[in-house]
Amino acid sequence: MSGHGDPIPMKSVACGPLTGTAEVPGDKSISHRSLILGAMCVGETTIEGLLEGQDVLDTAKAMRAFGAEVTNHGGGRWSVQGVGVGGFAEPDQVIDCGNSGTGVRLIMGSMATSPITATFTGDASLNGRPMARVTDPLALFGCQAVGRSGGRLPMTLVGAREPVPVRYTVPVPSAQVKSAVLLAGLNAPGQTVVIEAEATRDHTERMLAGFGAEISVEETEEGRVITLTGQPELTAQHIEVPRDPSSAAFPVCAALIVPGSDVLVPGIGLNPTRAGLFTMLREMGADLVYENEREEGGEPVADLRARFSPDLKGIEVPPERAASMIDEYPVLSVVASYASGQTVMRGVKELRVKESDRIDAMATGLRANGIEVEDGPDWWIVTGKGHGNVPGGATCASHLDHRIAMSFLILGMAAQNPVHVDDGGPIATSFPIFEPLMRDLGADVSREAG
Repeated sequence: MSGHGDPIPMKSVACGPLTGTAEVPGDKSISHRSLILGAMCVGETTIEGLLEGQDVLDTAKAMRAFGAEVTNHGGGRWSVQGVGVGGFAEPDQVIDCGNSGTGVRLIMGSMATSPITATFTGDASLNGRPMARVTDPLALFGCQAVGRSGGRLPMTLVGAREPVPVRYTVPVPSAQVKSAVLLAGLNAPGQTVVIEAEATRDHTERMLAGFGAEISVEETEEGRVITLTGQPELTAQHIEVPRDPSSAAFPVCAALIVPGSDVLVPGIGLNPTRAGLFTMLREMGADLVYENEREEGGEPVADLRARFSPDLKGIEVPPERAASMIDEYPVLSVVASYASGQTVMRGVKELRVKESDRIDAMATGLRANGIEVEDGPDWWIVTGKGHGNVPGGATCASHLDHRIAMSFLILGMAAQNPVHVDDGGPIATSFPIFEPLMRDLGADVSREAG
């Protein structure tokens, strides 16, 4: 699968039980950060289980462009010979981040306090996404950004020659913004402070501490206050990347809606800032069990067993849980379609500025497949039809968004009629083995003639 190039139309058809073990790829968030922090270390960082999707491969290419030696040893094993904090070289070419908002925003942060200039671009989806939410706080360090109207890519960043530390309150819950500011703070003197009113995924804080940075996290009346002491010498590490909970969501949700299914998804990262979907599913009545709970590389991990759950109930998702499951709302809306009653999702305006407007994309596609959906600026409500009652039969637009494409393919696995997706190509950005993995479990997913 290619995340770039000609569209790849796909369809899924109702299938028999999904059974077996689904070994999903490594965590995308941790994979990005492993490469970037490895490049900012002194010495060689080794990585096991790196996600080799296009998003992460684009980040690896970017780290090479900034002067790090990044080597693929095969089988998910990689090494990064770092250049140290502040050691980035100026790239010779434009940095193409493909489809990855995480990649481009974290890379911008990592270079913003070095006296170099770099130009960033991406695919049509990424070039339509707002970057001001990152470039505004980076400007406080002394970094300059020039891009298209609306703060969009292509964009050139001129790193700060004499960076200053920053105290910044994140205006909306965003791990990407928080992480960009912390990465920029690495090469600024003194202490950089980031305050978030609502906790977001904390992989950056955990990994910075693991690499030897002086970082503290304190819960205060202001919110979650993260303090980073700048200009450390980061120490190379060995990183074992847990499997991605956002990718695990797809075989898990498929098992819940396909009769007779019993699927084991081993080694999934269950960081509490990422596991909101699984909590929600269990509250809806899903037969979802954690087995062999353990800790690996500072992250909680477990094996997930998901079984067919015919009596799912609609539920109201607490807005404060949104940050821990923001990428999983599209596939949650699919499960909600097979539940009875309404599933209400509020406080989710962030979904409107992801790879696509995910609320609009899912609402439009679900309605076309016979599901009643109401939506507003930061909320949407799916009225489920219960097991066996989803008509299906429509062709859905993926909008160059991997999670939209996969969600509609999951919808088709239990629908009365096949569900088509206009372009499954973007799936390669995060889950390059999605097709064979789902087929091995028993799913009927196929490509169609263009």
